[in-house]
Amino acid sequence: MQKIKIAILGFGNVGKGVWKILKENKEEIMKRSGYEIEISKVLVRDLNKPRGINIPENIMTDNVEEILNDKSIKIVVELIGGEEPAKEYMLRAMKAKKHVVTANKLVLAKAGEELFKTAESEHIKFYYEASVGGGIPIIREINESLTANKITSIIGIINGTTNYILSKMTYEGLDFEKALKEAQEKGYAEADPTSDIEGYDVVYKLAIISSFAFGAKINHESIYREGITNITSEDIKYAKKLGYVIKLLAIGKEQNNKLELRVHPTLVPEHHPIANVNDSFNAIFLKGNAVGDLMLYGRGAGDLPTGSAVVGDIISILRSNVDISINDNLGVKEIKDFGENKSEFYIRFNVEDRPGVLGEIATIFGENDVSIVFLTQDVINDDSVSVIIITHHCLERNLKNALNKIEKLPNINKVESIIRVEN
Repeated sequence: MQKIKIAILGFGNVGKGVWKILKENKEEIMKRSGYEIEISKVLVRDLNKPRGINIPENIMTDNVEEILNDKSIKIVVELIGGEEPAKEYMLRAMKAKKHVVTANKLVLAKAGEELFKTAESEHIKFYYEASVGGGIPIIREINESLTANKITSIIGIINGTTNYILSKMTYEGLDFEKALKEAQEKGYAEADPTSDIEGYDVVYKLAIISSFAFGAKINHESIYREGITNITSEDIKYAKKLGYVIKLLAIGKEQNNKLELRVHPTLVPEHHPIANVNDSFNAIFLKGNAVGDLMLYGRGAGDLPTGSAVVGDIISILRSNVDISINDNLGVKEIKDFGENKSEFYIRFNVEDRPGVLGEIATIFGENDVSIVFLTQDVINDDSVSVIIITHHCLERNLKNALNKIEKLPNINKVESIIRVEN
């Protein structure tokens, strides 16, 4: 059996997962790929750092040149993360005629076109399934199984950290800070969790998925973003009373050749399958004009699920029967101005307990073409009440205009929450 040498750049959780899979599933991988895969080098920052895993010392290196200049290494697996030096190493590996596999959504979202063009010009394979859904094969699904479809919408939970936090808040009554701390203790959240909890990670992933699903070049900076840091226990409680669950969703839709791309917390009906995706699991709900509704579900993070996608890409390169490189014919599609988007909204006000307050709110909504489908109130104390409203579909700009006026009313203490609703 032929032997192929590969190198791994970075040996964090995912790198260790790849190592474990290649060692534990060696026989199966050999049968399926037709090759014996040898990990020739592993790039690390600190050679003396304890790894918690048995790995020969002669394989470890802190010098990337040992990998890039070694002609016997045919595949480079980039698992460093971050923008640099990851991008530089991938480009250099490609120019050295090495195939590249990555799980780096940040580099793909920001510099994907440069990487794709370099891979094409150097005639090498560039695979990145693990960059989006961990162990969920969403890119391969779109490029292979759904090629006969026009995809009209994508709605997904594609960040395991935030889904874990919201699940703990929903089902165990934890507040945001406690849920975040627990996620960090379990290794789901980084010491600096900003990319996850503020929604940046999801934006990068949505940009990658949308480019395939809608056949368009996507600038990640054009995607609307809100994180989960403002979600409170009160919002969780009221959502549950109303028959909803709060999830951080990535939403992509195409209509009349215009794209609607957004990332934000969302009220999802509790009976919908995506509402029941909990813990660190991810799910991506697709709608195609031929296949109809389709949901992909699985672990969205972790060493073995993400490692599984990475090893799957390595095997695809060895078999050379799958080409998931980006389509050269991607066009430019207009992304709708956010104010043009339509949604239903959950809004929670803190108002003075005075006659006529609800009437004033309803009047201003009506003047701005915002109609109310549901309204209730809950006593806070002797002077204040919570007013909870769910609207019919309305334009983002109309709701914003209405709320700007409502906030100026003398008996409105605060607009506590604004959360979109997907029914």
